[in-house]
Order: sequence, then structure tokens, then C-alpha cells
Amino acid sequence: MSKSSLPAFPTVLKQLALFGERVRLARARRGLRTELFAERVGVSRETLRRMEKGDPTIAIGTYLRALRVLGLDKDIDLLAADDELGRKLQDLAITKPRLRTAASAFRN
Repeated sequence: MSKSSLPAFPTVLKQLALFGERVRLARARRGLRTELFAERVGVSRETLRRMEKGDPTIAIGTYLRALRVLGLDKDIDLLAADDELGRKLQDLAITKPRLRTAASAFRN
């Protein structure tokens, strides 16, 4: 880990490990051997091993190429697609009642 990078949160590490496992299972279900899959993704077998373990240093582009090879690349479009919290915050700001100042009350 470089000096400028921060350690990943434990929950992020767990998510990456589970994601890597899902990639591994998808590869296995398709009967793709590690050598062939690594070649199609454009990575070494060692990088593939690290990716399937959820290594946080693997670039997201590598995961995207792996999903593409597996035919799962459209799934990435679902990430952060529904920004429920952002919409709620925006709605609160829009519907927040405006307080009338004393000066504006006298003008009316």
C-alpha cells in the first residue's frame, strides 16, 4: 500500500471479497478455466486470483472487463442508479418552508 492511499474500511473489504467470490462462481458456472478467463480479461493468473479474492488494489476497469467477458457488464449500470438519499435531501431542500424575516413581514 502506498503512503498516499488509505486503508479500506472493513465493510468495503468484505464487499470486495463477496464480489470477487461472485465473479469466481460466475466464471466456474460458465466452465471457464482460470487460464482462459485471465487471457480474455487481459490479466495474469495471479491478478485473476487476487481479483477473485477481492483484493482492493485491483482496478475497477479490471472488474469491468471481467464482467464483460462473463456477460454481466450491464449489471454495473445498477450501481448507484437509485440515489434515494440524494433525492430525499433534495426534496427536503425544495420543500423547506421559507422563514419570513421581520423586514419582509413589514413590507406586506
